[in-house]
Amino acid sequence: MTAAFLTGVSSRVRSWFRSGGDRPIDVLPVRVGGPQYHRPTQTPASVLGLDQALIWVVIGLLSWSLVMVYSASIAMPDNPRFGKIEPYHFLLRHAMSIGMAFVAALLAFQVPMAAWEKVARKLFIVSIVLLVAVLIPHVGTVVNGARRWLSLGIMNFQPSELAKFSVLIYAADYMVRKMEVKERFFRAVLPMAVAVVLVGVLLLAEPDMGAFMVIVVISMGILFLGGVNARMFFLIAFVVVLAFVGIIATSEWRRERIFAYLDPWDEKHALGKGYQLSHALIAIGRGEIFGVGLGRSVEKLHWLPEAHTDFLMAVIGEEFGLVGVLLIAVVFLWLTRRIMLIGRRAIALDRVFSGLVAEGVAIWMGFQAFINMGVNLGALPTKGLTLPLMSFGGSAILMNLIAVAVVLRVDYENKLLMKGGHA
Repeated sequence: MTAAFLTGVSSRVRSWFRSGGDRPIDVLPVRVGGPQYHRPTQTPASVLGLDQALIWVVIGLLSWSLVMVYSASIAMPDNPRFGKIEPYHFLLRHAMSIGMAFVAALLAFQVPMAAWEKVARKLFIVSIVLLVAVLIPHVGTVVNGARRWLSLGIMNFQPSELAKFSVLIYAADYMVRKMEVKERFFRAVLPMAVAVVLVGVLLLAEPDMGAFMVIVVISMGILFLGGVNARMFFLIAFVVVLAFVGIIATSEWRRERIFAYLDPWDEKHALGKGYQLSHALIAIGRGEIFGVGLGRSVEKLHWLPEAHTDFLMAVIGEEFGLVGVLLIAVVFLWLTRRIMLIGRRAIALDRVFSGLVAEGVAIWMGFQAFINMGVNLGALPTKGLTLPLMSFGGSAILMNLIAVAVVLRVDYENKLLMKGGHA
């Protein structure tokens, strides 16, 4: 590796984080919603700079996640289920996952959006193969009765997390290819619906209905934002709701979860399907306005199951109170809006695929965070969905940071194009 090459790489990395405040403000006429050309409001076009606000918010969430995962898992060594582990076992694993995810995100950022568009269908096929592989005995790893993981030695990989990302990329590519026939149901929507159903069948076999819900919402969101007829969209939504009602009606244990959600304090549910929810509500109730203080949660001491994963929000509520819960909600609202604006800017620059990908990531992050918060607060039935960028889980953190890196790439190419360069 030559010195010149190292110098060039170092210069480029520094330029990514360079502030664009001292550069001139450029404006570029863009086509918005029709053949007319309008001059948008003046926007700083810091071509080689990244969205630093977005980066720092993500870093803040990851840093807070390290603190909360350690706090929520510190009592785990007392549980015979985990054997002889150190109090910082889950903290180290979470930190290692973030480190690997950061490296993967840096690599993902180097990939142009045109390359993602070319590999969209191949990536979707890879995710299908992995979803099939996880169901094969002695290949997939079973945890708590669910077969959702593939053992990779240093970590267990969850193919459903890759499926969320691959379906997002595939749906954006699909809408670009079907743009001319997007008003025709059988040519525009039906093939995409078949692909989602295929993924859904494999996810329900694990079972992982939570991931299936996220994938359905991502797909529908991209179809809607891609310009599918509104009547057609609401017809799809109606069919999807009927499908989920049918799935719940034909599954006894899913029905029990719904009944437990409606009344978690009933003696039939308090020690069964409603146990997690009732203790999550106790944790949040104990936190009141300002919380009991960092590290002082009682519910994490073997009362609340999965406190460091699905119910991390309940521990935050107990230790930081209503203030902490509202802060998390506001941060994810800001994050979703910021990513959505990056997508809208890309579409305004006639980069439809890139725009739909960014908007799909916004839907993914926003919807999954909404579901996780709703479950922890007792507003929604219990579902096995983690809080993005915060809950313990290597696969989720890995794919979340790759998705954020792709959004930053979209933003980078937007600014490059606005300056007159080539994406």
